[in-house]
Amino acid sequence: MWRSAALLGLVAVLGTALLAVVHTMTRDRITAQERRVVLKQLHQVLPDSAYDNALHEDVLRITDEAFFQTQEPVTVYRARLGTEPVAVIMQVVAPDGYNGDIKLLVGVYADGSISGVRVVSHRETPGLGDPIEHQRSDWILDFNGRSLGNPEPAGWAVRRDGGVFDQFTGATITPRAVVEAVERALRYFEARHEYLFSYPEPEQT
Repeated sequence: MWRSAALLGLVAVLGTALLAVVHTMTRDRITAQERRVVLKQLHQVLPDSAYDNALHEDVLRITDEAFFQTQEPVTVYRARLGTEPVAVIMQVVAPDGYNGDIKLLVGVYADGSISGVRVVSHRETPGLGDPIEHQRSDWILDFNGRSLGNPEPAGWAVRRDGGVFDQFTGATITPRAVVEAVERALRYFEARHEYLFSYPEPEQT
């Protein structure tokens, strides 16, 4: 009897250990895959040759409703080359899309110019609002190299509102929301860039 109990106990221990190993391996694979997905998105707005730090780990989470028009924390990735600041990539939200939130990545070089903008997710009307996606249109590339001085403040709007950015046929709300969100990100960077880069880097493990 005691041998059967001991055997059952041993099987239970081995089974638990095996499950723990499988869980750890699966978790590590999922973490690595998530990291690859994040980096792939980030590299669309900032080439990996521009920095040499662990971009996906050098992260701040900032809450500033006055700038970002959301109470949710905004994720900011910081790119460095050696000890020199290169850029930040902000994951911001345009809350006033036609069908709700439009999530964006906005890359800003240390000099305040845009390295790139990409749409991460949205629910805009197919065929009308989806030209904000780079896969469907080059419209989003018009932000490259822009800054708060290029164009002048009045130009940070769609053409229908007197600005320099094109709207879409039958859809003005969507591009307007994106333009305004990108400008807000630039204004935040202008106001807080010293803080963004002076905050301590995370310790490397």
